[in-house]
Amino acid sequence: MSHVEDHKIHRVGWMRAAVLGANDGIVSTASLIVGVAAAGVAHGDILLAGIAGVVAGAMSMAAGEYVSVSSQADTENADMEMEKNSILDDYAAELEELAKIYEARGVEPLLAEKVAGQLMSHDALAAHARDELGIFEHIKARPIQAALSSAATFSAGAALPLIATWLVAGKQLIPTVAAIALLGLALLGGLAAKTGGASVVKGASRVTFWGVLAMLMTAAVGYVFGVGA
Repeated sequence: MSHVEDHKIHRVGWMRAAVLGANDGIVSTASLIVGVAAAGVAHGDILLAGIAGVVAGAMSMAAGEYVSVSSQADTENADMEMEKNSILDDYAAELEELAKIYEARGVEPLLAEKVAGQLMSHDALAAHARDELGIFEHIKARPIQAALSSAATFSAGAALPLIATWLVAGKQLIPTVAAIALLGLALLGGLAAKTGGASVVKGASRVTFWGVLAMLMTAAVGYVFGVGA
């Protein structure tokens, strides 16, 4: 019988940015709309605030992810360059260093030295990147991918409360936006948890909790400082 393991770790990079973007899109846009609506302003102004929030939020997510992941990539590249130079300057020392790493993991000294030699003969830099620095291809920093993914998923998430605001007005606006946002958060949290192999209930519960808290706080601000008060 074949032995197949469906690991989830290769999804970490893109899934983190995607979930963060969509979650922020729903929470921030819904909270903004609820807060403005609670202030008693006109429906057109609420919709305008929501649209402005989506544009600003998407750009902020893209810029934030790009800068953050670029910093990570810069650090990775600097370490890789340092390791490359070390291999060129003192191959024997780097070979011994890699062998010691395998020994520390439980490999016998002679076998560790043999494995290190074979791996360095195949691709010395890749061997040290993986086993010394902990840099793996599936979790390597990709700034542009992270920025685009975050902006796109933020916009997709924000579309839920924004569409609800466009379709509903009056006293039903706040409960409708809140209900759709919470439903979207629960589905997003559950889907992300399932994709990552975690508990669906736990994943849905934690994002829903923070969504409720965010909307309650912005609604309170709107009621207290609202022009219609």
